Amino acid sequence: METTRYKIIIQYDGTNFSGFQIQPHDRTVQGDIEKALKIMTKGIEIKIQGSGRTDSGVHALGQVIHFDYPIQMPIANMKRALNSLTTDEIEVCDVEIVSEDFHARYLTTGKKYQYRVDTNKDTNPFKRLYTKHHQYPINMEALQQALKDIEGTHDFTSFCASNSGRENKVRTVYEASVVQDAANGELIFTFRGNGFLYNMVRIFIGTLLQIANGRRPADDMKRLLEVKDRNQAGPTAAPQGLYLVEVYYDLEEATKGTAFYTPETKKMGVN
Repeated sequence: METTRYKIIIQYDGTNFSGFQIQPHDRTVQGDIEKALKIMTKGIEIKIQGSGRTDSGVHALGQVIHFDYPIQMPIANMKRALNSLTTDEIEVCDVEIVSEDFHARYLTTGKKYQYRVDTNKDTNPFKRLYTKHHQYPINMEALQQALKDIEGTHDFTSFCASNSGRENKVRTVYEASVVQDAANGELIFTFRGNGFLYNMVRIFIGTLLQIANGRRPADDMKRLLEVKDRNQAGPTAAPQGLYLVEVYYDLEEATKGTAFYTPETKKMGVN
């Protein structure tokens, strides 16, 4: 059967989902979209491919998926149909018809994540599902130093969940930065790289916050990269502060503004 391949950018509030990837007995983003597609095709099951997984409670501003549809539907109609058949927790932002060799996961050249930390003294009930609350003092100078130590190509074993199963832990981080949103009492961390290991960003945050409040020395990131031991890094930060912001399919765009790109970068594999 001849099909048409669609590339779609979606946003979602991950609060009530058990992650992106479909699971037998839990509600997931993939599951909700595939149910909508089944209604649209009057019973044909269509499997979608995502650029990667997000865990339970993690949000997305720019997740990319693709799927093969049995007819060629105008992109405006596809967008309208999916948005009408999914809850307001999911929003289809962009639809594009692409060639059959496009793959949302295997062709990625990088990803961008953000993590939001609420540094106000009191917990804000309206932020609890979208930020991590951290009311302790922040040493911005130590934090900036630690972030710079993350940038570049390293073996990130210390910052990967021990049950990951991936043998190659080498990745290149193009950007590791933080801005202080004083008006809202938030720290907004940004991480951009050619790929991220399981829980890598959340372990970064758990460790960085310990550095920021003096529980670890400012240069401890260097030591952790050398020892390659997950047990020596900080805790895995809560999922609700994490956002998948953008997925790149162009290497120049993924590495824009960085000095850490080398021709070998693309060969390292992305996730």
